[in-house]
Amino acid sequence: MIVKKAELEAIAAAPKQYPQADLKEIAFAGRSNVGKSSLLNLLTNRRSLARVSGNPGKTRTINFYRINDAFRIVDLPGYGYARVSKSESESWGKMMETYLSGRENLVKVVQLVDIRHEPSAQDRQMYEYLQYYGLDGIVVATKADKVSRNELQKCMSVIRKSLQMKPEDVIIPVSALKRTGNDKVMEVISELLGIE
Repeated sequence: MIVKKAELEAIAAAPKQYPQADLKEIAFAGRSNVGKSSLLNLLTNRRSLARVSGNPGKTRTINFYRINDAFRIVDLPGYGYARVSKSESESWGKMMETYLSGRENLVKVVQLVDIRHEPSAQDRQMYEYLQYYGLDGIVVATKADKVSRNELQKCMSVIRKSLQMKPEDVIIPVSALKRTGNDKVMEVISELLGIE
């Protein structure tokens, strides 16, 4: 699938601000600073569709991007950033839970983890949470350019084991810097949505 059109459709903190549930949605979740904005820009072939920030924890809303007028990519707030207050962190958690549990046109959530590190307790908690809602099964291992080819398989094996992924679950190594892995992510998304 080639992305010809990508636009920010809605910024939401509550369901009344969501766009109409008329298109299938693929959401992206990950820790702050895992490279989510860079990945979304790579997938949509846009430089600044999603804001890339030097300050982690910038995405504090759910951002809906309309792609090719055929589906939406949904950018969920980054979790696990230490510099936000406990109450703010809890409000993001509620915001995400409301979306994940109640959005009937949500097809799958792609979880991002940093390939260089074993998934954190929050990463594991998020994956379990996605399993609970039947939204798990796809993990993107970001910053793949930071590990050698020899380390790549070992790192992916650590992620798979730590998250207790099933054999059929998918891990895709991606490098926004080297622009690799994005084709595979789009291929998986196309299959999920049933579009060419």
